[in-house]
Amino acid sequence: MTRALPTSIDDTLALLASADYVADRSLATVLFLSLRLGRPLFLEGEAGVGKTEIAKVLAKTLGRKLIRLQCYEGLDASAAVYEWNYAQQMMAIRLAEAAGETDRTRLEHDIFSERYLVKRPLLQALEPNDGGAPVLLIDELDRTDEAFEAYLLEVLSDFQITIPELGTIKAEHPPLVIITSNRTREVHDALKRRCLYHWIDYPDAPRELDILRKKAPGAPERLSQELVSFVQRLRKEDLFKQPGVAETLDWASALAELDAVALDPDLVNDTLGVLLKYQDDIAKIEGSKVQEIITQVRAEHVL
Repeated sequence: MTRALPTSIDDTLALLASADYVADRSLATVLFLSLRLGRPLFLEGEAGVGKTEIAKVLAKTLGRKLIRLQCYEGLDASAAVYEWNYAQQMMAIRLAEAAGETDRTRLEHDIFSERYLVKRPLLQALEPNDGGAPVLLIDELDRTDEAFEAYLLEVLSDFQITIPELGTIKAEHPPLVIITSNRTREVHDALKRRCLYHWIDYPDAPRELDILRKKAPGAPERLSQELVSFVQRLRKEDLFKQPGVAETLDWASALAELDAVALDPDLVNDTLGVLLKYQDDIAKIEGSKVQEIITQVRAEHVL
């Protein structure tokens, strides 16, 4: 069932919390403004800090359809917006010729109709929807190139798409747009100007513990506290890729599955591959460094 948009920042916080998303007030504020002003929300931050999850939570809590465009290098309009079903068009042409159809103008009009149009995520997001305007997630925009960014400008400015054979298609009710970037490259200012912006950082220890309790309730309390303290210290190390919240949750689930009730040096060394994704990082941390961090964690919790 479709739910009305939140009417305040506190409403927005409650909306996120209802789906176990633990947000700080600054994120709730910019999300509230994005929804009220009808502006896309551009979220940047390291991988695994919960950017994509925002769109999923919005779709779930507001009862809207989620349309996801996963970006990648080489993404173009045929994969993101629309393309023509050339196989069916050719079949239609051959059938028309076999039937003696001689009106070329009529044939061209027929084969370039919506019947042969394959709608991709951006075009789908502009279509009328009985459940209200959908949530459009443009995920990891930084993986695409500047040419695709330029194409997005018309969509994000006027929520319309021009198809030469059909004309301009404009959304009656603009979608709720969430754009994410891991900042592997800078996104052009022209696109950012059309959005509200927020940087999602790694959470502090209390918020990460709160997230862990909600998302991995099977983990024992002592394990959860020690695990969060360990990860918080790990992020201060000089690593190629620091663990995100997603890795914290995966690690908690893995340790709980192994019946751990507290951090054990041998178990931590054996499961570092759940938390860290590069061998150089694992080699830097395993062994004596693991023992050192656990000692610091234990001293902190004794105090």
